[in-house]
Amino acid sequence: MPTVSPRGDRKPPDELERARLWLAGHGLGEIPPTAALARRLAVRQSCRLAGSLLLAGFILAVALVYTVSNDPATDPSGPSLPPSASLLLLTAVVAGLVAVQALLDRRVRRIDRQVAAALPRRAAHPVRVGWRAVLGRPRAALVAGTFAGAAALTAGALTSADPGVRYGAAVVLIALCGVAAVVLVQLRHVLTRPAVADDEASLTADVILRIEDARETATPTMVWCLPWYLPTAAAPGTAFGWWTVSWIVLIVVGAVVLVAANLADHRRGGLAAAHRERLVNP
Repeated sequence: MPTVSPRGDRKPPDELERARLWLAGHGLGEIPPTAALARRLAVRQSCRLAGSLLLAGFILAVALVYTVSNDPATDPSGPSLPPSASLLLLTAVVAGLVAVQALLDRRVRRIDRQVAAALPRRAAHPVRVGWRAVLGRPRAALVAGTFAGAAALTAGALTSADPGVRYGAAVVLIALCGVAAVVLVQLRHVLTRPAVADDEASLTADVILRIEDARETATPTMVWCLPWYLPTAAAPGTAFGWWTVSWIVLIVVGAVVLVAANLADHRRGGLAAAHRERLVNP
């Protein structure tokens, strides 16, 4: 049965309780939960779940496209899809990934606009919330370094004399470009969308939502989960172990940087404290 929040909004009790817990978890327990915040949290939760399923499907699709590819001239007994056709198919899969992710982002934006339209007045951030505010330098370096490292490793595999290795690297490179496009589209939305707030409390909550959205996007989980083993699998029995070792080092270093950044946020008192500190020292 719907209930009434301290600010007079009607929302199912479970969603308001989720908003209350979210506020308390960010050190904002003194702020009463609202239906607007509950609605914004609910749409993000459902879209993140859909995004996780989309990622799992994308990884399976990349591996499947690679598996069904075969050169009939060298292996007439295998699948008949030539490498050029499979790369085109993978490009279509990547385009589908970007399109579906854009639809998920569009759903979040639509709910934000509806919430903003229902506000009695609009508040704006006193200082521009840029990439350093939502990501922070360590996470920005993490995402840039991860993509640069993955691209460099893939480029190295593309120089191999083994056509199988080059094909596996081409598969990884196309998938990597798709993931980069998704990250750029999402970050652009996070950095350019207007604030959805009507007072100081909701403005702080809006900044934290923006930070969470950006950091969820910038965490290089998709790169780490790509079928990075494909060039190695394409060269069985060859001395191509440097690829596996290098990619594992890339993942381990990235995980260490991510944990260090999270611990630093925790020591500063969480996202709300960091936001207030930026307002004092922009």
